[in-house]
This record gives sequence, structure tokens and C-alpha cells, in this order.
Amino acid sequence: MDAIQTAEYARALLSAHGGKAEAEAARKTRENRAAGNTVEADRWEAIRKAIIERRGPRQT
Repeated sequence: MDAIQTAEYARALLSAHGGKAEAEAARKTRENRAAGNTVEADRWEAIRKAIIERRGPRQT
């Protein structure tokens, strides 16, 4: 998966899940790692990181 696809998945996940998008990507990462799908887990981790970047810094 290239950077453009990763960004598109992150945008779609944010659109669908809002503030819970990062948690959803983390869940998919854990599920794939547990199932031994390391390549897919790495993809979901990249999507999670793209969500964090897209969301920006947290405000307190």
C-alpha cells in the first residue's frame, strides 16, 4: 500500500468513525497481529499513524 492509499483509508476511516477511527485502526492492527498477518497489521498501523497526523495535535 502506498502513501496515497494509506491517506485515503485514513480519511475514509475518520469519515466513518470520527473520533473512534484511531481506536478502530488499532483494533484491526491487534487482530491481524494475533492472527499472524504481519503485513496487514503493518498496513493498519500505517493507517493509524496517518489518522493521528490528519487529526493534528491534541488540545488540552
